[in-house]
Amino acid sequence: MFDYLKRILAQEEKKEISAGPPVSSETENLDNKLQVATAALFVEIATADGDFSDDERNRIINTMQKEFNLTDDCVEDLIKLSEESVKDSISVYEFTSVLNEHFNRDEKLQLLNNLWKLVYTDGKLDKYEDRLIKIIGSTLNLDHKDIINAKLLVKQEFGK
Repeated sequence: MFDYLKRILAQEEKKEISAGPPVSSETENLDNKLQVATAALFVEIATADGDFSDDERNRIINTMQKEFNLTDDCVEDLIKLSEESVKDSISVYEFTSVLNEHFNRDEKLQLLNNLWKLVYTDGKLDKYEDRLIKIIGSTLNLDHKDIINAKLLVKQEFGK
C-alpha cells in the first residue's frame, strides 16, 4: 500500500493520455490523493513546534480513521508517506492545491477544525503552529475570520 500511495502522489502532476482507467479506479486514485494531502497537512502541523508527540500521532490516526474510514495499517502508511512528502515539499501549497480542487467549503472548514484540534492536543499553541495554520487556512481560500472562528470553537471545546 505504501508504494501504491507513493505512485499516486507522484502521478498527481502527470496526466497520462490513455484509454482511461475505469471510473472506480479514478475515484480510488482521487480518494488516495486527498488522504495523502490531508495527512501531510496534519503531519506539517504536528511537527511545526519541533515535537511530534504520541498524543498528536494518535489524534491524526483517529481523525483519519473517522474522516476517511481507514484501517490502522492504512493510516500508519499514510503518516509515513506524509512524513516523507513533508520532508520533500517546498510549501503546504502542493497539499492544499489538491484539496482546493476537490473539497467544498464545509470540508475545508472541517479540516481546519481538525487541524486546530491537533494543535491543542498538547494543551498549548506554539507560535509556529499558529503561523502555519493561518497559512494553511489562507491557501485553502478560507477567510481569516473562518480561521479564527475555528480556533475559538476548538479552544472552547478544549476548555482553553
